[in-house]
Amino acid sequence: MSFDLQDLSGTFSTADIILCLVLSFALSTLVGYVYRGTHRNVSYSQSFVQTLVIIGMIVAIILLVVGSNLARAFSLVGALSVVRFRNAVKETRDVGFIFLVMGLGMACGARFYTLAVLGGVVICAVILVMSRFDMFHLNVQRQVVKAQVPSGGDWTPGIEDVLVRFTTEFELVSTETIRGGALTELFYTVRLKKGQKPGALVAALQERTQGQRVAVLTGYDQTDL
Repeated sequence: MSFDLQDLSGTFSTADIILCLVLSFALSTLVGYVYRGTHRNVSYSQSFVQTLVIIGMIVAIILLVVGSNLARAFSLVGALSVVRFRNAVKETRDVGFIFLVMGLGMACGARFYTLAVLGGVVICAVILVMSRFDMFHLNVQRQVVKAQVPSGGDWTPGIEDVLVRFTTEFELVSTETIRGGALTELFYTVRLKKGQKPGALVAALQERTQGQRVAVLTGYDQTDL
């Protein structure tokens, strides 16, 4: 019985491995800096950016391993299918960056180096341009109003009377009971009239809710709740 080690890396050289890893690292790092520079919400995660770099390099290695061998490809699909990710992606934009580093890693692993460099630079430039000029921005700022009222009565007419005075439009989103049914919490989406302040709206609503808790969330569409 022979115990000799067999080298299976004949399809690529050591130089290919080094170039593939270095280029995938450089391009994934570029994507990471672009992500950090264009991120606007409060949910920035350093570990997510580091994960982008790691994913790019790992995918490059996987493509080197697979090469043009279908058996290896199906084996890797079966092995990776057991992986489960339980962290929810907070923004759809984050999914785009994940696919970007995966695509760049695949291009590096397949040794399409020119495609990887040009594709990475062009896509990063497009992201920077969209961020710089705030493309596709819809300049409509809405607020969320949460008002707690005692259960057992119809408090919506009084609350909506206040909303008519302070807002240009409002819509009841949901109604739910809290504290074992002792209170009812009403959720409205509203647009404040020009010159009206959230604090004044809160004070006016508390007069109609017997001093129960009232909250106005401003800019909720750009903040993780």
